[in-house]
Amino acid sequence: MNKNSISQTCNDDYPEISQSDLNRAVKRRNFATVSTKQNVSLTLDADIITWLQQQAGGVDYQSIVNSTLREAMTRAS
Repeated sequence: MNKNSISQTCNDDYPEISQSDLNRAVKRRNFATVSTKQNVSLTLDADIITWLQQQAGGVDYQSIVNSTLREAMTRAS
């Protein structure tokens, strides 16, 4: 396809997105609603942090914390 065959798009083809539209947006992944995460600060023992980092290969150990807490929450329910 060459550059002459691409049609120019008119701005009238797409409506403006308002803040109201953005406020109604739903986060989705694979068509499933994604829960919104909240930042928190925890003080944990150093050996626990080291273990979590090792389990995660040093990357994104927070996901392991989240999944571990979710499992505990599910079992407790």
